[in-house]
Amino acid sequence: MRMLPYIALSLMAVALVSATFAAGADAPDINWQAGIGRRVITPQTPVWLAGYGSKRAPDGKIHDLWVKVLALRAADGKTVVMATTDHMGMSKTIYESVFAKVNQRFALDRSEFMLAFSHNHCGPVLKDDLVDYYPLDDEQRRLVAEYSDWMEGQVVEAVGEALGNLQPAQLLKGEGKCTFAVNRRENTEPDVDKALAEGTPLKGVVDHYVPVLAIKDKGGKPLGVLFGYPCHPTTLAFNTWCGDYPGFAQVNLEASHPGTTAMFFNACGGDQNPIPRRTLEQCERYGKMLSDAVDEVLAKPMQPVSVGLGTAFESVDLPFDELVTREKLLPIANGSSELHARWAKRMLKKIDEGVKFPTSYPYPAQAWQIGNELLLVGIGGEAVVDYSLRFKREFGPTTWVCGYSNYMAAYIPSRRVWEEGGYEGGPHLDEYGHPAWRWAGDVEDRVAGAVHRVVQAAKEKSGHRKGDAK
Repeated sequence: MRMLPYIALSLMAVALVSATFAAGADAPDINWQAGIGRRVITPQTPVWLAGYGSKRAPDGKIHDLWVKVLALRAADGKTVVMATTDHMGMSKTIYESVFAKVNQRFALDRSEFMLAFSHNHCGPVLKDDLVDYYPLDDEQRRLVAEYSDWMEGQVVEAVGEALGNLQPAQLLKGEGKCTFAVNRRENTEPDVDKALAEGTPLKGVVDHYVPVLAIKDKGGKPLGVLFGYPCHPTTLAFNTWCGDYPGFAQVNLEASHPGTTAMFFNACGGDQNPIPRRTLEQCERYGKMLSDAVDEVLAKPMQPVSVGLGTAFESVDLPFDELVTREKLLPIANGSSELHARWAKRMLKKIDEGVKFPTSYPYPAQAWQIGNELLLVGIGGEAVVDYSLRFKREFGPTTWVCGYSNYMAAYIPSRRVWEEGGYEGGPHLDEYGHPAWRWAGDVEDRVAGAVHRVVQAAKEKSGHRKGDAK
């Protein structure tokens, strides 16, 4: 009986948030069109799970994996499409294939399409992503290729659904806070357990912001909510299909706001982990913490987003620090690490075939200026949290950064992290299949330079008015 008041209050809180989200009070002019599309992309075959570099055959499902798509069209007809998935990482091969199909079918250019993946480690292995990472046999390679091809089709169909569902809409934005992400470079898991028990502060740089974009129809009915958070979805390491904490957060939001599609993007969480972790209960708790943070934003007055849209995309070359050589590869090929031996043997085979290795890798930088109130920056790979903090400082508080967009590339260290070394900043490009161990030391300068160029171009194309928002 003592639980009844708590349950009643919880139900009242959910109802209040839902009513507030659905309300059309103080609604902006309806100058946007928005559409939502979605498809289940849970594998129906025993393709292995991605992440952790081992054989992980699936043993069941907690909840489905999804591709969810948001299409936005401004008054002048300019259109952007963002597709979010519950995958660990998209290879450049898959990104280029999906974009080519989207371009051909819907006439979207590269700057107008963004493919965001949550980095969930309880989703499937994908074609050409981390090619040396898993001990795949021929049967698994066939299953991975078949699933990847099918999944691409589902993404394209969801894009078509979103564009076909375009309707008058209003956009509102806000930001919340969620605190479970921990800087894993500065805190071991036992350190975190001890600090939490003693109530002492944790070490390291974090960015606990939760960006939230609400999409409502002209009557104020919620159509979708796009939200982000910078943290690895690695709470779980079992072999069961699940979206990890972002999956639970999306399930929660769609349950508390019937008819709404919840979409997640991972911000710059390359050096951030959910700690403590490894249990389903912890994963569900983090998902609820995140969905509660989103609900808190939705329950308060949100900032209307004015009409206007500008987009830009650039592929910038990131130089490698040192290319592989036969002399350095031979001991690795005969070493104890099966993962690194697979990579070294593949590199040696390329050397024997006379392949000339590239000295750099093309890295995607993208920007959308949405009205005067929102700048969305998309950068590829596993960017560390320094990038989000830097770009918000340089471009102002209207800036959101999607750090896992378009394709994986590798860990993207800041200069600070590069100098410190370690897993995110040291010689680990081999695990991503590159013919090198490390980026050159100017990696942050090159990424930031590209971002500044695409931001400037997107602002100019949007008609962004200086002084309305930084």
